[in-house]
Amino acid sequence: MPINVLMPALSPTMTEGKIARWLKAEGDTVKSGQVLCEIETDKATMEVEAVDEGTLAKILVPGGTEGVKVNQPIAIIAAEGEDAKAVAASGGAAAPAPKAAAAPAPVVAPQPAASGGGSGAAASGTEKPAHAGDRVFASPLAKRMAEQAGLDLGKIKGSGPGGRIVKHDVEAAISGGGAKKSAAPAAASASAPAPAAVSSSAIAGIGPHKLVPLSTMRKVIARRLTESKQQVPHFYLTVDCEIDKLLAGRAALNAKSPEKGPGAFKLSVNDFIIKAVAVALRQVPNANASYSDDGMLLWDNVDISVAVAIPGGLITPIVKDADKKGLVDISNAMKDLAARAKDGKLKPEEFQGGTFSISNLGMFGIKDFAAVINPPQGCILAVGAGEQRPVVKNGALAIATVMSCTLSVDHRVVDGAVGAEFLSAFKKIVEDPLAMLL
Repeated sequence: MPINVLMPALSPTMTEGKIARWLKAEGDTVKSGQVLCEIETDKATMEVEAVDEGTLAKILVPGGTEGVKVNQPIAIIAAEGEDAKAVAASGGAAAPAPKAAAAPAPVVAPQPAASGGGSGAAASGTEKPAHAGDRVFASPLAKRMAEQAGLDLGKIKGSGPGGRIVKHDVEAAISGGGAKKSAAPAAASASAPAPAAVSSSAIAGIGPHKLVPLSTMRKVIARRLTESKQQVPHFYLTVDCEIDKLLAGRAALNAKSPEKGPGAFKLSVNDFIIKAVAVALRQVPNANASYSDDGMLLWDNVDISVAVAIPGGLITPIVKDADKKGLVDISNAMKDLAARAKDGKLKPEEFQGGTFSISNLGMFGIKDFAAVINPPQGCILAVGAGEQRPVVKNGALAIATVMSCTLSVDHRVVDGAVGAEFLSAFKKIVEDPLAMLL
């Protein structure tokens, strides 16, 4: 029987994506393992392989189409011995249990499934059922939409990965008029106003302009950062670090590098910062934490997400087990991750997860700034430029190279004292780089 190719979920929280392009045309023979198409998610463009053999009878969703829902049929494969033209003409009566196209199996670091961020995954790397006991698994956006509409999530069937309730399911429930809560909860939810919609037509009168359509990545960035600022209680701690010893140590180490060959390296200030953060998290493990409704998650691994600017947005590739890596290993890992991030070639497990984030704008001359927390992580460190400033040493004015760092903290999981303890440990390590070796 004809086989429907479904839009795959390329990450635990993906609800929709864009068909970037088809690599097979209608009428082509398809074998298991061959690449059918490329799908653009919020973070990368990934190849999708076929799991069935036959003939690609009909492409239901053309290349370039955005907003394609997970599990939506995107093509039909005629099984061996079937007339592909007849299958295409009939629209393809799909088999009772159609298979989705195969996707790379993401090995995702454990994340709280019901946390406030858009990157939370089940502890095993696969989604839990939508209903487990009294707990309902749904995306943060679906929860908020259901609350505002007065819907009972327990009465909604999820269509997301693993049966998780997503935006489309809530919209369907709203249009169907079902799954309503009792009057009292509905009245309470009415007091929470929905975020105001921003229409380009409402602001178009300001003058000549060009409307640039939102990419999938930009839409997800807008949604997740809005959710973070609305749902995560941020507070901020800033510390100034003198980095003259760090700069001298960096220069000395770089001077020892071979000019060419596999052993050559060039350490950056950011490499030292990643290592210092990792060592400080080992010293203050309570800062290496995430919030969930079930409790605080204290992570065993120190996996550092590092913000990297790419065309159309940013991505946070992960230096895993950064506390166990040397500076050269961290430097090589970051160069490789950043290069592949800009080419859209990162694997899901290389940018999903992470236990702590770093955003460094020092190379742009930014003195200091406060970053938005990347849920479900509990902290993100914003790093400014190192610049010469007057300082007081032994009661006298002196000049030192100073770098300002601001820690954005989720107050639900990390208190002020813990945040201050972490920054104190970080400052000591940065100002005495030999402490990284201890």
